[in-house]
Amino acid sequence: MSGSTKVYEVLIVGGGQAAAQTAFALRQQGFAGSVLLISDEPVLPYQRPPLSKQFLRGEVSLESLQLWPATAYEQASIETRLSTRVVRVLPDLRQVELDDGSRLGYGKLVLATGGRARRLALPGSELTGIDVLRTQQDVLAIREAMQVGQHLVIVGGGYVGLEVAAVASESGQVVTVLEQAERVLARVTAPQLSEFYEKLHRRHGVNVMTNAAVVGFQADATGKKVAAVLLDDGRVIAADQVIVGVGLIPNTELAEQAGLALENGIRIDNGCRTSDPHIYAAGDCANHPCGFFGRRMRLESVPNANEHARCIAANLCGQQQQLEALPWFWSDQYGLKLQMAGLSEGHDQFILRGAPAEGQFSAFYLKDGKVIAVDCVGRPAEFMQARRLIQQRVAVQVAQLADEGTKLKELV
Repeated sequence: MSGSTKVYEVLIVGGGQAAAQTAFALRQQGFAGSVLLISDEPVLPYQRPPLSKQFLRGEVSLESLQLWPATAYEQASIETRLSTRVVRVLPDLRQVELDDGSRLGYGKLVLATGGRARRLALPGSELTGIDVLRTQQDVLAIREAMQVGQHLVIVGGGYVGLEVAAVASESGQVVTVLEQAERVLARVTAPQLSEFYEKLHRRHGVNVMTNAAVVGFQADATGKKVAAVLLDDGRVIAADQVIVGVGLIPNTELAEQAGLALENGIRIDNGCRTSDPHIYAAGDCANHPCGFFGRRMRLESVPNANEHARCIAANLCGQQQQLEALPWFWSDQYGLKLQMAGLSEGHDQFILRGAPAEGQFSAFYLKDGKVIAVDCVGRPAEFMQARRLIQQRVAVQVAQLADEGTKLKELV
């Protein structure tokens, strides 16, 4: 390694939750070595979940979304380089190359590169007025284009698409959600939950269209701006603005170039180490083993990013920690909170506790008589007890689980 190349004991590549949390977790656990965080965004790491909710509504500022203010980085002796892109990792030299051609050395490297919003490669995709929502800059552009009474078409009926639909409909736009599958949230929840959310959005004036496969976009008279969305059955949906929410592509290019093992993301072990012992990975880009469910997975969630970060920090401080947390997620739509824990894939029983028509209920997914996942709508206290049922692998009586007269804590 060249004597003129500055070396950091820990170098973190990324500007999201996992990157910032790793840096501060290192300091919280007593790491005294040099730490550098490199982000290609022009701002310090910030919270992403509010982007499709409070920030899109204009209720919170850019500054309030920051995970830590600039003074906190200074006080913790965490260096940052913003608007800087790492273009290459040189694992043999334990160096990274930046977009200005300079290099930096590392003792340990953490790839917290996150992901980017998936775009549609369809005729007309290049037209203006077709946006994705992933960064603060994306939301600022979307907000600027939003107008009362205009036709907004959202492609994708997942969490982000539905959250944006809720904000847009409440702000006076004419909103249509196009979902290719037969129901919204089809990949992550039961038909009963899909039905509940489709009805919820329709009550708020959103036109939810399922089995709606987009095949292209139509331009306006100028030939430059989107005017309509084209479906495979010939329908033409008028659109002044289109937001595409069809998933995330993990940013694995640096890892691939460095020769690291990949598997739907950057493959890591249960200590967040990649196939190179000097390189770790965390957050949306990392595919980790989940002992609880006995398989590998890549999760896009704040709790997952935080757990990866804490695990990396502990291991870099010599504590030999392993990943063990139960996956959980949340979504907010029309002021109603949906909280999810576990993974429902492979369940053989589905139990409703409460009535969806009343606007608050819990849905339990069981396998071999044990709860493996739960979706709680408007029931935060019950959610905490439900997580314990999953974590403790408790065998439950279906009748008791469905009976609201039986407190969940009695089943734990």
